[in-house]
Amino acid sequence: MGSENPPRLPIVDFSKPDLKPGTPEWDSVKSQVRQALEEYGCFEALFNKVPLELRKAIFGALEELFDLSLQTKLRNRSKKPFHGYVGQYPQVPLYESMGIDDANIVEKVESMTNILWPEGNQSFSKTIQSFSEQVSELDQIIRRMILESLGLEKYMEEHMNSTNYLLRVMKYKGPQTTETKLGLNGHTDKNIVTILYQNQVEGLEVQTKNGEWINAKPSAHSFIAMIGDSLYAWTNGRLHSPYHRVMMSGNEARYSAGLFSIPKGGYIIKAPEELVDEEHPLLFKPFDHVEFLGFYYTEAGQRVPSALKTYCGV
Repeated sequence: MGSENPPRLPIVDFSKPDLKPGTPEWDSVKSQVRQALEEYGCFEALFNKVPLELRKAIFGALEELFDLSLQTKLRNRSKKPFHGYVGQYPQVPLYESMGIDDANIVEKVESMTNILWPEGNQSFSKTIQSFSEQVSELDQIIRRMILESLGLEKYMEEHMNSTNYLLRVMKYKGPQTTETKLGLNGHTDKNIVTILYQNQVEGLEVQTKNGEWINAKPSAHSFIAMIGDSLYAWTNGRLHSPYHRVMMSGNEARYSAGLFSIPKGGYIIKAPEELVDEEHPLLFKPFDHVEFLGFYYTEAGQRVPSALKTYCGV
């Protein structure tokens, strides 16, 4: 008996030339998105709008960024948890990352770039901004499809305008061993949608609903799209927000860039009344994402199995 093929994430193709709202192609992809997000909370997305040169350039920019001295990287500070430079954590010694707020807006990226390179670094800021802007198109297609599939078109404008983009760039050092080492602890994302792009070094694992860990192995042409807790709460549990982690082995560094659509401060996440009924009672009280993050990063928030349920579960 041959061993069964290990499970893998669904693949959804957004590269079709006539993928426009209202077309049969759109409706077909939309139903695949809904099915994947209900079952796995994520999928591998084929999306050819980001040119190959730009996809290569993003990793050059990440290497240049993480090669800066620690003293320089620490200049990237933020009042918001996990938005500035993160590194030097004994629990996850292989991991460091940096957040770039409003990464799709030229002026915002340039002002962050100038903090790290006072003399300026136009090639870096142009790469970061172009990449973020083009990947944000995929985020918007996915979110539009989700709302359409739930029959919530009337909330479309409010929903699309309720978020900003954070580009979180990450480096995981190779542990220099064939043994598998923890790169990043298992967690759910807290935002709306995350779109991840990584270099050729694997490591991302996603947990299925039955507790099995799947290796996510995207190609150089694909992205991983994933639902965060804020969208899980807004859809009143209709979509799944999956646990995921990074496990590393070998000598090579893993670089990845994640574009996060994040609710704006002061925006209240509240499930639409259309998604609450006898079969689907309300799961979460309305909440402010930034305040929820504040709880999540406390000791109590880190200890509980679900920070969201503890914070605002009904």
